[in-house]
Amino acid sequence: MIINNSHANRCAVFRKGRLRTFTVGGIHPDDNKLAAGSPLQTLPPEGTATVFLDQHIGAPAAAVVSKGERVKTGQLIAKAGGFVSANIHAPVSGTVLAIEPAADIAGRRQPAVVIRVEGDEWLETIDRSPDIVRELPTDSTVIIRKIADAGIVGLGGAAFPTHVKLSPPAGKKAEILIINAAECEPFLTSDHRVMLEFGEQALIGALLLKKALHASKAFIGIESNKPDAIRRLQHIIQENGYGLQVVRLKKRYPQGGEKQLIDAVVRRQVPSMGLPVDVGVVIQNIGTALAAYEAVQKNKPLIENSITVTGKSLPRQINVLARVGTPLSKLAALAGGVPGDTGKIVCGGPMMGKAVVNLEAPTTKVTSALLFIPFREARRKEASNCIRCAKCVKACPMGLEPYLLVKLAQRGMHGELKANRVYDCIECGCCLYSCPAYIPLLDYIRMGKLRVRG
Repeated sequence: MIINNSHANRCAVFRKGRLRTFTVGGIHPDDNKLAAGSPLQTLPPEGTATVFLDQHIGAPAAAVVSKGERVKTGQLIAKAGGFVSANIHAPVSGTVLAIEPAADIAGRRQPAVVIRVEGDEWLETIDRSPDIVRELPTDSTVIIRKIADAGIVGLGGAAFPTHVKLSPPAGKKAEILIINAAECEPFLTSDHRVMLEFGEQALIGALLLKKALHASKAFIGIESNKPDAIRRLQHIIQENGYGLQVVRLKKRYPQGGEKQLIDAVVRRQVPSMGLPVDVGVVIQNIGTALAAYEAVQKNKPLIENSITVTGKSLPRQINVLARVGTPLSKLAALAGGVPGDTGKIVCGGPMMGKAVVNLEAPTTKVTSALLFIPFREARRKEASNCIRCAKCVKACPMGLEPYLLVKLAQRGMHGELKANRVYDCIECGCCLYSCPAYIPLLDYIRMGKLRVRG
């Protein structure tokens, strides 16, 4: 199939009314997009690569290589453990040193394949040329199979296997695809750079995802604080006649949440405990779209990703294209080293990222950022009594009552927690951010969710 270049398919920026946004809750933290002007730089592989076998939602992958075996870059080293799972590929070439547990960012030991880097010899089937392949496969099943074979997962943070999302259950129809390019978390800029530097490849990836779903429409949601990315994608769409629409979104957190993005773009409301496909929508991240392009058009598995390394005291603000399994310490060194006033290191954004206690932990498929927060900003202020100001209620994008969920969690009232929709909490941190009493609302709610599950 050749992409249609007719005028009828030339879709510009979504211009219906003002900037689009979701209708319930939300906050407006400072952008702090300090690395937005830093082009992606490639970090060459060296030393060792530690590749976890469980870096996706679902069953862990099972190793298919042995200690002492020589592998090439892109070679399958672990096979998906079921339908909801993902293949793992060698991000480097070299010798398998061990198949044993290794420490993650929290210090927990997880099964991994450790490879000593020896050169950079790629599988011959991977197309490494810069040529853009615009002709799409005619068979949608080929697209889904190649994406599954390449181990593609959602790069928005959830790491849900992409081939599963592209295969809605019986009775469900995905008529709309939305590409999440909001990048609403403060500090993160790697998706922004992908749009500027690999914009056409990502758009072709979006077309592949649309074709795989047999969707009738596809939108790309971008926050308005990325005007250069909006212009760039708009130009490519108009120049090539790609059947996609760019939706300009208001700068608001958590604009990139699935349910919030669906509300903003198509004004459909996902029901409590429901999934986007329940309202005929599938969401994919812009990075996932690029990975889909590389998998289908270039036969390249998911072995590297774009990562922002940033922080107010960091010597250099950078965006890096790094192989999966790269030690976080190498990313820190590339940015000038850990600042002396660092109070906390976060893998991901400041709102939903995870604290790092082990800087020698490797990157995974969904590592999006390494953030260094100064001590003066990282230290939590002492909590005081709730004054019933309802700011947490106003901020919650899911329409929940966080103060009530906290009280129920503290009292172990699990039935009431479930009745008050604790499972609908997306753990965005809006309640914690807005609380003038500095109560660790999200911590208590997470605890309550875990106990209800237990």
